[in-house]
Amino acid sequence: MNRQYPNSPVCAVGALIFQGKKILLVRRGKSPSKGKWSLPGGRLRLGEPLKAGVIREIKEETQLLVKPIEIGKVVEHIIKDKEGKYEYHYVIVDYICQVVKGIPQASSDVIQVEFVPISQLEHLNLTSGTAQVILEVFDSVSRSKHSSQPSV
Repeated sequence: MNRQYPNSPVCAVGALIFQGKKILLVRRGKSPSKGKWSLPGGRLRLGEPLKAGVIREIKEETQLLVKPIEIGKVVEHIIKDKEGKYEYHYVIVDYICQVVKGIPQASSDVIQVEFVPISQLEHLNLTSGTAQVILEVFDSVSRSKHSSQPSV
């Protein structure tokens, strides 16, 4: 299936990997978002379970072995060309993941990878909607951590 001008939406997976108040981001080396920062991830393969796809994609892009914990958010990116044709249509399942092993290193179609302070997201050239996803999931995770702690 073509990613560009597809006949149907392309299913993809991504990873939300938090380290305190930082998030792991990658800088894309290929279109459609070349040069922009985003969550690591990519296209799901035919017959590949979602969690297996997350593990594979994150290993390919960052050299990290991760454990998908739960779905953080499902988003879609629909990009039209200048003539109004659907150039890209992705449905992305973003998992909250935990690092099992490794040190982040740029690999595959990624030119840079790093943990970025969430407070600095507004200063980055991010793919559309990425900051909103990160902030929403981070707030949700933070609230659930605080609500599960006993009050003093």
